[in-house]
Amino acid sequence: MNELLKLISDNSSYIILGLSGVSVLLLIVVIYQSISISGLKKRYDKMMTGEETGTSFEKMMLDHIEEVRRVSAANEKLNEKAKDMDALLNLAITKVGVIRFRAFEDMGSDLSYAVALLDSNDDGVILSSIFGREDSRSYVKPIEHGKSSYTLTKEEEEAMRKALNG
Repeated sequence: MNELLKLISDNSSYIILGLSGVSVLLLIVVIYQSISISGLKKRYDKMMTGEETGTSFEKMMLDHIEEVRRVSAANEKLNEKAKDMDALLNLAITKVGVIRFRAFEDMGSDLSYAVALLDSNDDGVILSSIFGREDSRSYVKPIEHGKSSYTLTKEEEEAMRKALNG
């Protein structure tokens, strides 16, 4: 222990000089850090007060939050309209089957037809037209869930099959 004390007392001037150098170096680091922090604080204050842009950060955030709320409300309205459109689309004619045929052997070309018009629930009608030399007759038969309460001709059945199978 005595040796350590003797070593310290013999070299006390060097130790003091070394510690002074470290203290000066640490003082320089502290000053540099203070200047850096001061610059960052100025930039932070400018951003928060809106000195450069004319709008404070807080006001910008509140404006953006309000805009998000408006967009969200508009999006909700669009979703409701889309649901309404889907409901209407379920009632729209989405499946069509057409068959042209010759009703009578002595007639020239396929002037008669059967058209099946169905919605997504397979509800709708079959329109038929029988073309003859003297006259033409049209028929409408209702379809519910892919079936008719009326007897269908083979052409009407084929038109409905085409409509149901896409």
